[in-house]
Amino acid sequence: MLILGVLLMGGGALLIVASVLTAEVTSSGKLELLNTEVGAVTLFLLGVGSGIAILWGMSITKFGAKRQLAQRRENQKLSELSEKLDRAEAERRRDLDGDDQDRPHI
Repeated sequence: MLILGVLLMGGGALLIVASVLTAEVTSSGKLELLNTEVGAVTLFLLGVGSGIAILWGMSITKFGAKRQLAQRRENQKLSELSEKLDRAEAERRRDLDGDDQDRPHI
């Protein structure tokens, strides 16, 4: 999720930067963007699409970060519980071994 969000933000930002740096007005009065003639409406839609991609990427990144944090906390809690269980099992075995030594063997 994080990677997808970062890729969307990067793609949107790259399109905006490319628009700003490579946009030229041709002799016919059209706008040339990345060696392709585009109209005003197309340029507007590219800008809107870039903005949406950046915002969507930010929201996906935020969601992915929250999810990974929750998963990391859950894994930490599970490992703590596993360690407690291992200690309890080891203590129970020691108690059982101690009881076996006190009994006479027949």
